[in-house]
Amino acid sequence: MYLDIQRRIQQRFVNVIREAYGLEVTPPPLNDPPSGDLGDLSLASCFELAKQLRRSPKKIAEELAMRIPPLAGIERVSVAGAGYLNFHLDRAAAAAQLFALRTAPPVPGAAGSGKIVVEHTSINPNKAAHIGHLRNAVLGDTFARLLRASGEEVEVQNYIDNTGVQVADVVVGFVHLEKKTLSDVEKLIQDSAVRFDYSCWDLYARVFQFYEEKPEALSLRSQALKDIEEGHGDLAALADLISTAIVRLHLATMLRINVEYDLLVQESEILRLDFWKSAFELLKSTGAIRYEDSGKNQGCWVMTLREAEEGKTEEAAGGEDVKIIVRSNGTVTYVGKDIAYHLWKFALLGKDFGYQLFHTYPGGHQVWRTALEGEPAAPPCGRAHAAYAVIDTRQSYLQNVVKAALDALGFHEQSANLHHFAYEVVGLSPGCAEELGVELTAEDRARPYVEVSGRKGQGVKADDLLDRLLAKALEEVRSRQITQDPQEQETCARRIAVGALRYFLLKVSRRVIIAFDFKEALAFEGETGPYLQYTSVRARNIFRKFQETHPEFQPADLDFDLSMEQLRKLYSGEDGLAFWQLSLLAAQLEMAAQQAIATQEPSIVAKYAFRIAQAFNNFYHRYHILSEADPGRQAFLLFLVHIVERTLAQALDQMGIEIPEHM
Repeated sequence: MYLDIQRRIQQRFVNVIREAYGLEVTPPPLNDPPSGDLGDLSLASCFELAKQLRRSPKKIAEELAMRIPPLAGIERVSVAGAGYLNFHLDRAAAAAQLFALRTAPPVPGAAGSGKIVVEHTSINPNKAAHIGHLRNAVLGDTFARLLRASGEEVEVQNYIDNTGVQVADVVVGFVHLEKKTLSDVEKLIQDSAVRFDYSCWDLYARVFQFYEEKPEALSLRSQALKDIEEGHGDLAALADLISTAIVRLHLATMLRINVEYDLLVQESEILRLDFWKSAFELLKSTGAIRYEDSGKNQGCWVMTLREAEEGKTEEAAGGEDVKIIVRSNGTVTYVGKDIAYHLWKFALLGKDFGYQLFHTYPGGHQVWRTALEGEPAAPPCGRAHAAYAVIDTRQSYLQNVVKAALDALGFHEQSANLHHFAYEVVGLSPGCAEELGVELTAEDRARPYVEVSGRKGQGVKADDLLDRLLAKALEEVRSRQITQDPQEQETCARRIAVGALRYFLLKVSRRVIIAFDFKEALAFEGETGPYLQYTSVRARNIFRKFQETHPEFQPADLDFDLSMEQLRKLYSGEDGLAFWQLSLLAAQLEMAAQQAIATQEPSIVAKYAFRIAQAFNNFYHRYHILSEADPGRQAFLLFLVHIVERTLAQALDQMGIEIPEHM
């Protein structure tokens, strides 16, 4: 509704400028006036027009204020200062539209721009997930939710690098350090007393130390990697067994924070279905890559990096002007397989995977996995109009290489529609790190955050963090006596813990390094997930208490039957301005969501949710709804509670945050 009004103002402005002055202008930006008395939206374009027309900005604004009306949703247009155009919304009509908007069911797929693929999480299937993976998953999941809420068709993919170096290293560990056979590893996976992904976590760190102590052992990695890529022999079978078991554990971990997927894309099928072979032929035939027959890259296929200079690494900046796509031993680098993957995403290979059902979530949602042969009931996958890859900033250079490859192949539109959704790493506050068992030096304790390294065995497993967060939330639920029922306590604590984590990971820009802290995340006051949840519960409690004296009342059946005249009266005066400011803020969710999508910044919605929660709590303390003597005014106040509660609930849902029954 609010977005529609903005667009109408912008389009009307463009048309009036054309009619009045014969000028073509772009839709102007709209801002908030410094005071609600001055209007609801402000436009400063008259100052720019003054330079072209050689006239006073204020005179131009006065002319436009006469020409722009009538305009649906706008009561009047005024001029302020030296030439600002201020738009005053029809408060009564806007409130009625807002009520209808918040009570109407969403329309999926309404945007109609084509399928959008969001690839996120993409953990190497060689060990347990860590806290950094949680940030990736929460960002990607929230972005997908925002797109769906805006009406887009979205497919969430999780790339499984089951033929890469990390999996090869764990295979080396089991075979050469643990001396285990395929049957031994199968038994280990089935042993419920041992978490397999935790065992692999420790083994991976040991293998890394093994290589440092015996550099010649790296030949074992090379052999394992070659066998795994070619897909034959015991090492390949072991790699498949390990990666599949760990992916199942990763899905369980991510479900704990309300993250689900549509498709698991396995790297093995990219190789074995000749996706890479087709991509390789394309790259060679167009000259996008070349064979090096001398020098340090002799025997390799490389790509020049002129197209990928932005964001290149220090190593590249130091003089390396090529990227190896195929190594001299014939194995494909990660970025080579990624190029093939993205060509498939945009349906540019003329090939497709087979798809097999991999997992069904408790709610019934199905996860499919790529395969050599598919099932007849498999849904269509890929064929994207646009694609977003949620990968941390350290991978920016490689993502630019993929874009450069698409451009070199002539797929310029697809390259433009391929977006690297980059984010910074997440660490731990020193106190949080020590609480999770990380040994710190005095120097570490003085730092703003502690970095972790799974390769060195100094990481913090995601499930350990979630377990600790849940335990602390449960302590809080019990100390506040939110509910006495043990099962309800567990459910409430889980929702609070997940809400605390997700909001903490979303509230700051994705470009900022996060230092996670238990106490800060779980606070019930301030800019936290529990504060937003508490606000929503508080709003719902108003309806619960109202029902005690009005048993027939149901919030879902709230009938907004105030006349326009009554509404205009209620929205006038000092109280009316306060009511309007709350209503106007509630109308801006869609605008915040669109800004979050356009800038790839979910923090915009998180900040918006905090603002409306603050505004509602101020409203709650100022107006005593349940004791209001005037039935008409009380009905109106309940209406305001309803639209704010619905707005906040939608914002929380877009962030993947559930609302507890009690707080």
